[in-house]
Amino acid sequence: MSEALAEDIERVADDLSASGLLASIRAARDAENTAAARQLELAARWADLHPPESIHSAAAFTIPGSEHEEPIAGQGCPLVAEFCVAELGAELGMSSVAAKKLIGQALELRHRLPRLWRLVQSGRVPAWRARSVAEVTIHATPALTKDAARWVDAQVAAVAGKIGPAQLDRLVAETIKRFDLAEHDPAADPEDGYLSVDPRHATLNDQDVHYSGTMHFEADLDIADALDLDHALVQGAALQKALGSTESLDVRRAKALGDLARTQTALDLHAQGTAEATSADGLPAAREVVLNAHFAAESAPDGTTVFGPTGRLEERRRLLLLDQVKAWCGDSRTKITIKPVIDLNAELSAPGYEIPKSIREQVALRDRTCTFPWCTRPARGADVDHVVEFDHDAEAEGRPQPGPTTSSNLACLCRYHHRLKTFTAWTYRVIAPGVFEWTSPHGHRYLRDRTGTRRLDPDGEPPERP
Repeated sequence: MSEALAEDIERVADDLSASGLLASIRAARDAENTAAARQLELAARWADLHPPESIHSAAAFTIPGSEHEEPIAGQGCPLVAEFCVAELGAELGMSSVAAKKLIGQALELRHRLPRLWRLVQSGRVPAWRARSVAEVTIHATPALTKDAARWVDAQVAAVAGKIGPAQLDRLVAETIKRFDLAEHDPAADPEDGYLSVDPRHATLNDQDVHYSGTMHFEADLDIADALDLDHALVQGAALQKALGSTESLDVRRAKALGDLARTQTALDLHAQGTAEATSADGLPAAREVVLNAHFAAESAPDGTTVFGPTGRLEERRRLLLLDQVKAWCGDSRTKITIKPVIDLNAELSAPGYEIPKSIREQVALRDRTCTFPWCTRPARGADVDHVVEFDHDAEAEGRPQPGPTTSSNLACLCRYHHRLKTFTAWTYRVIAPGVFEWTSPHGHRYLRDRTGTRRLDPDGEPPERP
């Protein structure tokens, strides 16, 4: 935001009375809803431009991994060319997964929830409410037929979209019973005369990490399992207190649950009868959970190494406290592996096409995630791609290798974006180690580095950050 614009907004805000401020913020909210409705309409039109017939390449029918048609909404919605979502996502500054969800919800509303669609376009229902309904009807189990979705549409439209998640779940369950969809579900019990929804789950909420380095875990268990688990936590908390712990009961129960995860009381079936079934202390063998932690380190005047108080956990890309790592390492059942420091700017190379483990590790640490614009899939599980294609015939024909296996010619790409780069007009090039410039089929350019993704201006320069 420019300084002049900020000053204008501040001046207008100062001139408004309390009622004027309320009217202004209401107008801003209405404008936001109108823009969101327009975005849904344009997303659906983008899908219209990319039907399966738009996949011109004959390779789509012969080469594994090439583009194919994909259903991204419910029964009765048109199919789309798989790779069209990537360019829309890049232009909107979102991941391809988020763009796919946006297009799918737009098609679901337009084709299967038409009443709700009209309410959104007329401004009577906010787009976010309609999208939440579309997300449920797309992924309902068993799948909703077009008639069933239309019935849900009528019920939701009658209350102008004002329906909460619990009410929506009950409405979908009633719809499934009303249209006898469970009888046609291969997973349903044919002897059941009614829809039975099993509420059991164990869910980790990894989107909200507390500043102290904790995550929320919730579960619905079978009664017997829940009582057994509670009994185990009571015992574990009491044992910690007997050993001198002064922490609260809640904290000790939470730690006891973590202990259960590392040392389960039931033997794994695959380990029964093997020498590895128990450890040296006679307890059941702990499941191996590998965590990759990265901390900045500096040399103190006395020659010792000092680590920073916070670091980065590769798994789920979360903040990690040094005190947590110290506590983990203090557990006698924790195995610690210290890997050598890897210079991310060093130019490593290999003579052939195959990428050695050392180079893969360096590239994964350097890139952190898939290097496609706004993609956040972890680099460690991604493919390592030759940015300039490796020529397998170059050596035999006496030509220099255009795409050598070197650090500066390698990048991490998730499988979806690796296929996208291989089979479409998307291209990218290396600007500097870990810095890539991507060009879309329509000529839009994006700069991706360790700080994220930025669009490039027509002259090639990234716009100034706000």
